[in-house]
Amino acid sequence: MPDKFVCDTSIILNGQILTLIEDGELGEKPEIFISNIVVAEVEYRTNVHKEIGFFGLRVLKELRTLHDKGEIILNIVGKRPSREEIKMAPGGELDALIREYAKENNAVLITADRIQGDVGEFEGLEVLFAWERKSKEELLPISLRILEYFDDETMSVHLKQNIPPYAKKGSPGNWRLLKINNEPMSNKLIEDIAMEIAEVTREDQHSFIEIEKEGAVVAQMREFRIVITRPPFSKDVEITAVRPLVSLKLSDYSIDSRLQKRLEKAEGILVAGSPGAGKSTFSAALANYYLKQEKVVKTLESVRDLQVEPEITQYTKLEGNLENSADILLLVRPDFTIFDEVRTTKDFQIYSDFRLSGVGMVGVVHSSSAIDAIQRFIGRIELGMLPSILDTIIFIEGGDISTVFVLKMTVKVPHGFRDKDLARPVVEVRDFKNDRLEFEIYNFGNDVVVNPISSKYPLRGREAPSSRMKKEKRIDLDIEVKKQKIIIKANPEYASQNILIFADNQQIFTGSLSRNSDISLSFSNKEAKKILKELNNNREIYAKIK
Repeated sequence: MPDKFVCDTSIILNGQILTLIEDGELGEKPEIFISNIVVAEVEYRTNVHKEIGFFGLRVLKELRTLHDKGEIILNIVGKRPSREEIKMAPGGELDALIREYAKENNAVLITADRIQGDVGEFEGLEVLFAWERKSKEELLPISLRILEYFDDETMSVHLKQNIPPYAKKGSPGNWRLLKINNEPMSNKLIEDIAMEIAEVTREDQHSFIEIEKEGAVVAQMREFRIVITRPPFSKDVEITAVRPLVSLKLSDYSIDSRLQKRLEKAEGILVAGSPGAGKSTFSAALANYYLKQEKVVKTLESVRDLQVEPEITQYTKLEGNLENSADILLLVRPDFTIFDEVRTTKDFQIYSDFRLSGVGMVGVVHSSSAIDAIQRFIGRIELGMLPSILDTIIFIEGGDISTVFVLKMTVKVPHGFRDKDLARPVVEVRDFKNDRLEFEIYNFGNDVVVNPISSKYPLRGREAPSSRMKKEKRIDLDIEVKKQKIIIKANPEYASQNILIFADNQQIFTGSLSRNSDISLSFSNKEAKKILKELNNNREIYAKIK
């Protein structure tokens, strides 16, 4: 009489039931009982587009194939669970029903769930714990189909249903998107590749599922970061696999001893750059460098794909929330935390909280320039706190360091202002290489102004929108001609500002309004003579903010 075995959901979802049968551990032609509870759970996960559901469904289909071949005897038992029973599943009601089937059929319970097995043993059942195999070859299977699309120059592979496969080849900042072949990906092929990835990721102790949501799964399969999407999230099934081509040391970058010393004492670092520029590769090199400096280094990543030394613990979202992770990480007291990547307002707040708690931070941000990386903090934190949170900006371009900015707070009259009474706190942004002042950041009324000082940075897009609107706005002027002088008066809201004075559409000179919002000109002054001339020609005189 064949041996009898009842499978719970865990043994189907991890696929170990197939391994047990293949290895002959269940005897010759075992009798396998699958309850409708297990079928319903697998079906539910598949219906909500969970990748584990598709994998479980594949396992069930393979069991049916083995039954048809006469290698096992497959029985589907029990009734389908009701809606109320499904709602009570977290309380263990469905697991209890599966154990009941094992008792009724005098069968061995096979599970990968420690609680389920322990309770089964307590109830007198014979339990076979089937954990994921940890003794498998350390390297990924060479036959894994996703690997066939990679070569030594491939950074990422892009597979989409009914579209030929593409690959991004080259190096950070210097790559091309190339068609791998002209054969469109069939639905069966792309589904088989997705199932292989899910299977290997769950069986390999060095791989894991990072994120799983309806229609999307993010897997870290050794050094490969793989994103699988399907309807309703994406129109078609799509697989994107990314592999870091290089693992660099800090010495591989354009970095001199002066910058290296700066990085040793810098504690609020932003690593910025466009997608694919090499930000994460540099951040990993910096993390490994700090480790060699005998620092305690941790990482905080939504997807744990930084290529760092094994001594560096990589943290991700705790209970789906980076704030929870940050609370735990603060208790660990690292010297440096690599935050890859800083995107949302909550992320910026976490970065700021860590810095103000004394933790050295290296944040990775997407931006088109070094100053844009700084601007992403403006409005999210008080301006006066900015230099306490950020002190060094490293912009990566083409896989190497392109620009390094340092921040410092000072009190001064901003560039372009003449009245000494306008002195205020100003954040100076300087080029680390030559100590040249590149930008000034300061409050002006209700606005934050990011003022480019260097001529290599155009004005466009460097100031708060409301400031630009003020500059474009026409300012009406009252002009009084007295005994020996002309008084030009503007609305009080423009007091102490530099203005451009126009006659019709022609600029005639530049001036600075006093704290009383006026300019007083003697008749002997050449600007006064210009004003008198334009008044005599009945031209309209007005101003704009400089």
